[in-house]
Amino acid sequence: MNLHEYQGKSILAKHGVKIQRGVVIEKASEAIEKAKQLSDETGTEWYVVKAQIHAGGRGKAGGVKVAKGIDELQEKVDAILGATLHTPQTPPEGKKVNKVLITEDVYYKGEAEPQEFYISILLDRASSKNVIVYSPEGGMDIEEVAEKSPDKIFKEFIEPGIGLQSFQASKVAYNLGLSGQAFKEMRKFIVQLYNCYLAEDASMIEINPAFKTADNQVMAVDCKFTVDGNSLYRHKEVADMRDITEEDPTEVEAGKHHLNFIKLDGNVGCMVNGAGLAMATMDIIKLSGGSPANFLDVGGTANAERVEQAFRIILQDDQVKAILVNIFGGIVRCDRVAQGIVDAYQSIGEIKVPIIVRLQGTNAEEAKKIIDDSGLKVHSAILLSEAAAKVQEVLS
Repeated sequence: MNLHEYQGKSILAKHGVKIQRGVVIEKASEAIEKAKQLSDETGTEWYVVKAQIHAGGRGKAGGVKVAKGIDELQEKVDAILGATLHTPQTPPEGKKVNKVLITEDVYYKGEAEPQEFYISILLDRASSKNVIVYSPEGGMDIEEVAEKSPDKIFKEFIEPGIGLQSFQASKVAYNLGLSGQAFKEMRKFIVQLYNCYLAEDASMIEINPAFKTADNQVMAVDCKFTVDGNSLYRHKEVADMRDITEEDPTEVEAGKHHLNFIKLDGNVGCMVNGAGLAMATMDIIKLSGGSPANFLDVGGTANAERVEQAFRIILQDDQVKAILVNIFGGIVRCDRVAQGIVDAYQSIGEIKVPIIVRLQGTNAEEAKKIIDDSGLKVHSAILLSEAAAKVQEVLS
């Protein structure tokens, strides 16, 4: 589950990580009052206004603006709040800004030179270890840095049975070119950040930039925070932060019916039980000349009602030209799935796209009888290769 910047920062602060302080508003009329409160707390005279959407590249899209005083603030807020931003990470239609974060200015003058760094923590699946990825080139797209200056990307792998060691935090600070008080602050920052990552069951925390101020303090100026959705049962406060307006409406609806659904951009809808079989089904669709329109796992306890809902969700996509149902009955009974297909036809009405059904395993014969007796125009298959051939046939 993705969090907004202000939500991620609130979690960081709970674990002692220094953050750039700010206030969130949803109405433009709140801007001046909230900004004055922020000034009273922090002493800031300039403000940074940031769009709160689940996408990177906000600055280049006009979603981050600096107000050089309270007189400029309202204009900056009005320009962002309610606007639709288009970045490389938004869908083609963009994302509407429903909230903005007004933060303190931390680029003040002092004895030292301010610096920006890139720091992220995530799981490296190749090594089965958590890794700290960091760079002295903060404030930029890390992909661009990796392409043009790969020597400026550093990685520190954490042994699962040992955890982050003090020397590793020191190594990060050293490779970032820090010394003195800034070195100590960065070491502390890394330790607290990693502790937060573990405690909150995060799958990624990205700080870009991590900022060294003119008085050698280190803080998170931006924050991308992703939590493992499987852990939310033990993080109720984090679960309550979910913003469904930032998610695909179809995926949100699927979740209500306990369907594992991810929308894709193909033309063949998939309904499968089990993630592994779903991946194999998507591969066979590609090999047959089609393209999967979704990943949809109805789960091991699928019943007729859930199958009907799965059909409804798939059919919301106008790009779907065929539907492939591929069920292997182990825990789930094939006859239940078959009944769900029949119920979907009767409830939804005429389904105009062809349906290919492959039901194998528990009660497969009973399932075939249900389909045959229904009088529905359904293409049946036994082998997966046969199902693929049927997909190719109906698409051609």
